[in-house]
Amino acid sequence: MIKVIHNNSCPKSKAILEYLDENDIKFQIIDIKKDPLSLFELRTLFKKLNKNPSRLLRHSKELYKKYFSDSESVNDEQALEVIALNPELIQCPILIKGKVAMPGNPLENVKFFIEN
Repeated sequence: MIKVIHNNSCPKSKAILEYLDENDIKFQIIDIKKDPLSLFELRTLFKKLNKNPSRLLRHSKELYKKYFSDSESVNDEQALEVIALNPELIQCPILIKGKVAMPGNPLENVKFFIEN
């Protein structure tokens, strides 16, 4: 079963859930706002993603500017701590299948991820 880290206010996240539902693909929703991930869970997630946490921060949010300036490089541990406190800063959706995870954008990548 695929797990989807989901933000209900994100159109891309909603589109992925709709795609999965329309294609009868079983999935479990992890609502990032209602059930934020712990630091341990975030570290595990980013290992599965094989990405640095700073790469999946939503820079467009005002909240981002509260913690980081555009001119500084973001420390990964600091990024994890900020995401744990402000889960809406992580780019959603994120799909998890076993020991592998991937950002749920673009949709073509999601199709490949599900099929393989």
